[in-house]
This record gives sequence, C-alpha cells and structure tokens, in this order.
Amino acid sequence: MTTTRPSTPNHRKIKEATDAHDALATALSRAGIQLPAMDVRTPWPDETRYALVHLGLCSAPVAHALAEVITRGASR
Repeated sequence: MTTTRPSTPNHRKIKEATDAHDALATALSRAGIQLPAMDVRTPWPDETRYALVHLGLCSAPVAHALAEVITRGASR
C-alpha cells in the first residue's frame, strides 16, 4: 500500500505548535530563562502533517536553571 503525503500546509498544526511555542517562551521568560534558538519546525519542507516546537541548544547554566524551575514546579 502506498501512502502519499499531503501537499498543502496544515495551518491548524502550525498554529498549534506556534501557540505552544509562545506559551512556553512566556513561561520560561517569567522564570528568567530564555532559549534563544526556540522555533517551530516541520519535518518536511514541502508539507505539514504536524509541526514541532524545536527548543534548540542551550548552555549548561540555562539547562540547570530550567531543571531547577521544573523541579520546583513538580514539588508543588
């Protein structure tokens, strides 16, 4: 059975990922953390079955700060 990928962008999936990106960036900013390489990506450039929030790279101090914020939140 052959499957084909849709050729038109799925704007709903892109919006969903963009909204998630914005919410996460806001929450991180409130905690004093910035991931400068965060963006929204799709796995294939020619179609959008889904979109991903790419967190990019971060330094060790930022990773430690992020872990600390998550731990504090999880302990509530």
